[in-house]
Amino acid sequence: MYTLKKSLGQHFLKDENICRDIVGSLPVVQDQQVLEVGPGAGAITKYLLQLPGIHFKAVELDAEKVQYLEKTYPAIKGKLIHQNFLETPAPFEGQFSVIGNFPYNISSQIMFRILEWREQVPQVVGMFQKEVGERIAAGHGNKEYGILSVLIQAYYKVEYLFEVHENCFNPPPKVKSAVVRFTRLEQQYDIASERKFFVLVKTAFGQRRKQLRNPLKSLFDKEVLQDEIFTKRAEALTVADFAALSHKMR
Repeated sequence: MYTLKKSLGQHFLKDENICRDIVGSLPVVQDQQVLEVGPGAGAITKYLLQLPGIHFKAVELDAEKVQYLEKTYPAIKGKLIHQNFLETPAPFEGQFSVIGNFPYNISSQIMFRILEWREQVPQVVGMFQKEVGERIAAGHGNKEYGILSVLIQAYYKVEYLFEVHENCFNPPPKVKSAVVRFTRLEQQYDIASERKFFVLVKTAFGQRRKQLRNPLKSLFDKEVLQDEIFTKRAEALTVADFAALSHKMR
């Protein structure tokens, strides 16, 4: 058997219907490359290994889980990358989809890593803590809407698919969970540069209660700051608004 490691944020899914629903949420075609992040004890891995005609790999940090998976699912031999996902290079050449019951303590960092790989990753299906899922999927004007929402929605269409009850896990986490699907936008936003865009969004939400003129005054010339948009708060701006503003920065 295996032990649960609190330090790695491990909660294992035990509800087979939910496992099947998560795997079923990832559209797959013949010869598709699929990466699972944090397979743990293999709850969704066993269904991914059954998908016909895909090229599968999984990244797992916990040595004990790597041994357990290889023993329990012989088909996974040679497909496991025993590394920290946040430090591993892209595991495939070309396009690949990402799926996983993401460790909740690093789920935001996982998404930022995927954003770095976005040219290669057309689709993601991930399980998150419910609050994080809601934040990622939130639209402008919503108090959940923030840095994560804007940075991810700038590149992906986000669908909040379904929620997962605590009792579907062993041990039950203290939080509710949600499964979210990301599909890369065909029509990308016109952004001045990723660096400018990230600085703009992070600075704007850094003081989210204030009118934008205040937190953003170091990023724009005085004349530009007279624009009426700077009398709004960060959460009132759409992703398109932030994209357009990125072109007016110093």
